[in-house]
Parts: sequence; C-alpha cells; structure tokens
Amino acid sequence: MARYEVLATLLLTILFRRSVAQLSPSFYNSSCPTVETVVTNTLQQAMQSDVRIAASLLRMHFHDCFVNGCDASSLLDDTANFTGEKTAAPNNASLRGFDVIDQIKSQVDSVCNNTVSCADILAIAAKAAVVLSGGPSWTVQLGRRDSTTANFSLAQANIPPPTSTNAQLIAAYQNVGLSTLDMVVLSGAHTFGRARCTTFSNRLFNFSNGQPDPRINSTYLPTLQQICPNGGNGSVVANFDPVTQDTFDNQYYANVLNGQVLLNSDAELLNGTTAALVSNFSTDQTSFFNNFAVSMVNMGNLQPLTGSQGEIRSNCRRTN
Repeated sequence: MARYEVLATLLLTILFRRSVAQLSPSFYNSSCPTVETVVTNTLQQAMQSDVRIAASLLRMHFHDCFVNGCDASSLLDDTANFTGEKTAAPNNASLRGFDVIDQIKSQVDSVCNNTVSCADILAIAAKAAVVLSGGPSWTVQLGRRDSTTANFSLAQANIPPPTSTNAQLIAAYQNVGLSTLDMVVLSGAHTFGRARCTTFSNRLFNFSNGQPDPRINSTYLPTLQQICPNGGNGSVVANFDPVTQDTFDNQYYANVLNGQVLLNSDAELLNGTTAALVSNFSTDQTSFFNNFAVSMVNMGNLQPLTGSQGEIRSNCRRTN
C-alpha cells in the first residue's frame, strides 16, 4: 500500500504542477477583475495622439514571445551590469511604445497593485490594439510572470529579419514551436503600422543586377522611392498598407498579391505552399480573423513563466 500511496502522491504532484503552469483566462477574476478594461481604456487614450502605437504594441508582444517565450524580457532596460534585448538588431531604434506600457502598468497598479505581470499587460495590450483597430477579438490566456533576465544573443538570432526568405521564415517559426500557418497569419499584422526605410530600401534601387525588386508593383515603386530616396534617411517610415493604413483588415494579403508590400519577407509569402494561404485570406477576411485569433493564442502560450517562476515587476523596465 505504501508504494501505491507514493505513486499517488507523485501523480497528484505532477498534476498540481501542470495546473500551476497552465495559463487561464480567469486568472485575475478575483485579484484584478477589471484589468482588461483598464488596459484597453489606457491604450485607447494613447491612440488618440498616436494611432501607430497599436501596431507598435502588437509588434512588441511578437518580439517578446520569440525570445525565451512571452516573459516581458523585451521591456528590460540595459544597465551598467545588465544587457537586455532592446539594442539587439531587430529591436534597436525600432521597438517603440515602452512609455505606453509604463502608463498602462501605472493605471493597472492603481487598481490592483503588484498583481498583474508586465508580460500579461503586453499580451492584453496586443489584443486591445487589434480590436481597437477593427480586428478580431480573442480570449487572452493569463497568468504569466515576468523574467528576471533577458537574452540579447537570442533576440539577435530568433526574430526573423525583414530580408528573410520564405524558407527562413518557416524555420524561424518552427524554431519556437509555431506552424507555417501561424507564420502566414501573423505576417498579416503588417496590415497596419509603419516600417523604416532601412528595412526595405534595398529593394527599391539595387535589389539585383542594379535593378529594383521586380516583385514591386511598377506604379507603387516611384511612391516608395520618393519616400525612401537612394542614400536617404533610413529612419523615415512608410505605411505597411498603402490602402487602409491604420485599419486591421485583410488588405495586407491583397497587397502581397499586388506587389504592394514593403519587406522582402512579405513578398516571399508568394513562394511555395504559402501562396495558397495568401490567396485565401485576400478574399476571406473572416477566415483570416479567425485564424489570427488562434495564432495569437498559440504565440502567447510560448514558454510562459508561471507559478513561482519569475516575478511580478513593479517597474516593467527593470527587475525588482
């Protein structure tokens, strides 16, 4: 009997650990029931002066989750004794909206202090950003805790650059546990927001044999060349979507088909099996929205810290 009791105890321990590690939409139902409302209202106010911030916060969540999971490591500032992820090539002078996350954190803590992690705030803000821009809603899984460290080298390696080929994109997503479908769907986030000239200007003048990228629509190319002249300021930004620039919709996929996208990684979606998905989403916004909601949950579930792991930061920019 003693042996069976030990086995039963071990089984219960395993089940308990699994339940602790599992995210739940009801995680703050008792401790901070209004957290999603507070996050959404604060972001809505920020969007009144900077509509671009919605796309920026969605991108921040993406960059966070691709480095050791969704743990708010991307929010940590460098110090004299600590190197975070903000100066890694995919993030440096590119990730933006940290001040808005600070504002949201302050508002959340004014309602329920030291209760909601920065990682969860970022996940909720990403959903609010999409919804407030006309996109789909989904049930955010909650209960993440914040990391006490960051990984500069992994931020350099894991976040796919704008020059990625289709094969490199698929591999980058598979590397963190996401599918090819997730990759095509999450690329649809380029339906709003901006990109710096430095991320795509190589396509405009000397892509191959001294010529622009032939995949760029011939009537669209002069517009981009005017925004980003050869040798010009690489920090100037252009709209990802020239048609519905600040609206979250399926226009991105029509833009891919029409050669009206900025990044090489966008144009690459027409290679291989992903082309069929692009075609489908370009005519079926409901399908795109439904799949986007699922893929955002999939991404949000990447290696979260839960239970006694990590911490609840009092300041999202530094560890406690």
